[in-house]
Amino acid sequence: MTKRGRPRKIGPWFRLAVVLVKPPLTVFTKRDWRGTEHIPATGGVVLVTNHVSYFDPFAFAHFVYDAGRVPRFLAKSGVFTIPVLGRIVGKLGQIPVYRQTADATSAFRAAVAGIERGECIVIYPEGTVSRDPGLWPMVGKTGAARVALMTGCPVIPIAQWGPQEVLGPYSKKPKLLPRKTMHLQAGPPVELSEFAGKPLTAATLREATEHIMAAVTEQLEKIRGEQAPAERFDMRKAGVVETGNPNRPKPGEPEGG
Repeated sequence: MTKRGRPRKIGPWFRLAVVLVKPPLTVFTKRDWRGTEHIPATGGVVLVTNHVSYFDPFAFAHFVYDAGRVPRFLAKSGVFTIPVLGRIVGKLGQIPVYRQTADATSAFRAAVAGIERGECIVIYPEGTVSRDPGLWPMVGKTGAARVALMTGCPVIPIAQWGPQEVLGPYSKKPKLLPRKTMHLQAGPPVELSEFAGKPLTAATLREATEHIMAAVTEQLEKIRGEQAPAERFDMRKAGVVETGNPNRPKPGEPEGG
């Protein structure tokens, strides 16, 4: 991992978060971090990553912070309503995403404004924990591509693997011991120059998004030493719910049904 100085101007709330969260992460996880030289030391940038566990934002923030940047996540709005945690997340300047509502676009306006201020914006293009049976990256949503093409900022693909061993998808019981290794690998900026100056049509955004998801998948293949499925998992085609736990029983259905 490329050694850089830690961010200095982080504010009192982020400093508190570092003091509270980093020590247990250091104690209970091992780190295999690669490619941090691809993360710009300054200036607006979008970091995109796959989503394998509710624990992975902690591992990801640790990785980005030690790479010298302060991460600002687009996070689902429900996180901001959790007692105590929600207040802290808000004070940290994270951006709420109101999924499937008329307010959904406000998150992307905030992300664009953050990029213009030179911030490091983190976007999960899948929008939720992967439903793919092998936890490979799914078909992505177009928000990251839209922000990048509107601002011209670089998009850095980062893959992560290992957080799901601490907390499985939709599990509520963490497994801290034995210590699990957090594998994170950043790649070079996604090549999006072919889309520069084009109208941001739905087709353009979908194609740019596929470039982004392919770059994240490539990094994950390197970490796992495996090849991803030829066809990316599509929640809509599979008829899988796009929010919440897909394994929970439907109304009127018994547990385990």
